[in-house]
Amino acid sequence: MIIIGEKINGSIPRTAKAIESRDEVYIREIALRQSEFGADYLDVNAGTGPESERETLRWLIDIVQEAVDTPLCIDSSSADVILEMLPLAKRPGMINSVSEEQNKCERVMPEIAGTEWKIIGLTCNNDGIPTDASARFEIARSIVDKAAGYGIDQSRMYIDPLVFTIGTTQTALLSFNEAVAMIKEKYPEVHIVSGLSNISFNMPYRKVINQTFLTLAMGAGMDSAIMDPTSADMRASLYATQMLLGQDEYCMEYINAFRNGIIGPPKKD
Repeated sequence: MIIIGEKINGSIPRTAKAIESRDEVYIREIALRQSEFGADYLDVNAGTGPESERETLRWLIDIVQEAVDTPLCIDSSSADVILEMLPLAKRPGMINSVSEEQNKCERVMPEIAGTEWKIIGLTCNNDGIPTDASARFEIARSIVDKAAGYGIDQSRMYIDPLVFTIGTTQTALLSFNEAVAMIKEKYPEVHIVSGLSNISFNMPYRKVINQTFLTLAMGAGMDSAIMDPTSADMRASLYATQMLLGQDEYCMEYINAFRNGIIGPPKKD
């Protein structure tokens, strides 16, 4: 499972406060904690208006890279902003994201074609996010095929089928998993990713919804997630699901995670 740490995002109230006050200590701390708990990439999202996004992202990128060597997932809805931030990264990471909106594929893909940067592709276009799984698959196919045209291998592509909020769409998980199955059948080397917290927006006791979504989506073929690796409950769900899906030989990752205190009840003094 490829873990993208979600905590350095200005849409999270505590992180937004740190960004506003330029609290370097807090940003450094959450970068370190996410890395220590197994994040393969750290999502970096300013969560601010366009007028300050560039300056905020530069500030975040500098602090995070001073604190850890974990590669970045540079996150912006603007293709221009993403391309401006790429030279600041010490090593190739992820781009979050491209889609069929506003020629984003055509803007970003040529610039990273000959590199090791990976791409998160969102299944939306200028008309928004389709509710139908087949329509989301068609957008995914267009994105992957465009990437191939620039020589970008399927293994560098991470498709996000964009799960809807369960509070407004009862079939949110079902249509997400249907799209996952269609994408993996056509493109077995393409990764599937999702922001776990999207499904539980505006619902009570969100963490249990996010944990259950992780388990069921992994069962359908999702192999990457934008999540909080510092959450003990989320880590437990991840290791248990990998084990139950036969992805953990002799259950050793689960057992070692328990022995090392990565999962399980807090140790008593």
